[in-house]
Amino acid sequence: MKTYKVAVIAGDGIGPEVIDEGVKVLNKIAELDQHFEFDFTYFPWGCEYYSEHGKMMAEDGIEKLKEFDAIYLGAVGFPGVPDHISLWDLLLIIRKEFDQYVNIRPVKLLEGAHCPLSDVKREDIDMLFIRENTEGEYSGAGDWLFKGKENEVVLQNGVFSRKGTERIIRYAFETAKKQGRSLTSISKANALNYSMVFWDQVFEEVSEEYPEVETASYLVDAAAMLMITDPKRFEVVVTSNLFGDILTDVGAALAGGIGLAAGANVNPERKYPSMFEPVHGSAPDIAGQGIGNPLASIWSASQMLDHFGYEQYGKLIIDAIEQLLIEGQTLTPDMKGSASTSEVGDRLIEMITTNSRTVNV
Repeated sequence: MKTYKVAVIAGDGIGPEVIDEGVKVLNKIAELDQHFEFDFTYFPWGCEYYSEHGKMMAEDGIEKLKEFDAIYLGAVGFPGVPDHISLWDLLLIIRKEFDQYVNIRPVKLLEGAHCPLSDVKREDIDMLFIRENTEGEYSGAGDWLFKGKENEVVLQNGVFSRKGTERIIRYAFETAKKQGRSLTSISKANALNYSMVFWDQVFEEVSEEYPEVETASYLVDAAAMLMITDPKRFEVVVTSNLFGDILTDVGAALAGGIGLAAGANVNPERKYPSMFEPVHGSAPDIAGQGIGNPLASIWSASQMLDHFGYEQYGKLIIDAIEQLLIEGQTLTPDMKGSASTSEVGDRLIEMITTNSRTVNV
């Protein structure tokens, strides 16, 4: 039997609550298949750990995580710890140290999910965002000069390397080719006259190797508008770190809300573990009440299964989430329901168990 070692960083707020449901679902999938299992190891890192130790994770945290096949992250952030500390001292360190340069965020409107657009068909919202994840605007390069003085200056530099830009664009082309879908590049070359001109140039160069892939390119402001006015034109999308971060939240609003938004941080070469997480925050205002929405964390668990090569089980989970939304009986308060976090997970497991009879195990 194959054993997948998964490091669990449940994090802060509702993180532990929603991650528990994802773990339950993953264990159920393994039980149904019986050819693999999961070995979960929990690490207490996050803002509470920071308040006790002055750091978001242990000094040897990266070395410890290297031993795992995947990382399952809940949510990070809590009042009293500055957001740039909670982000940079845990999540971004992991992404960079493990070269998780591909961020994958599906924007897919499931049947039963609420969409704020009144004149759009469900099938019109089916995008796959591929976001550069280790450099660009989030490289962390810059300086803070003459702090506190009249001539105070801050410099925030975007870093776009040939290697980093080309590999994410090539990954996107390969994905679009495999799926038989179009690829859209999103940049801002009219205003960012170095980084985004370079991005567009690399996109054009790589596109010559993929004549079978239909392409388009938009400025980010136009893309934000078109995602709302004509979302069907976007299929596979590739963009930079900052633009991908912002636009996928727009996408989440179109596809049922942040409670359904999942993300994967992938090292395609598998030299290092990849990390899977819900996109939502830690929601400290409802932490401990057992009403956090676990669907995004469960969707990210399906991405983990996809990464391990079990796409049929990833689809089984997504189909169950859609069935749950259509049924509309077991939903958390953010989705206008009254169910608890664990009740949602339990109902999903019932659906997965029933539907598994149609999957080749």
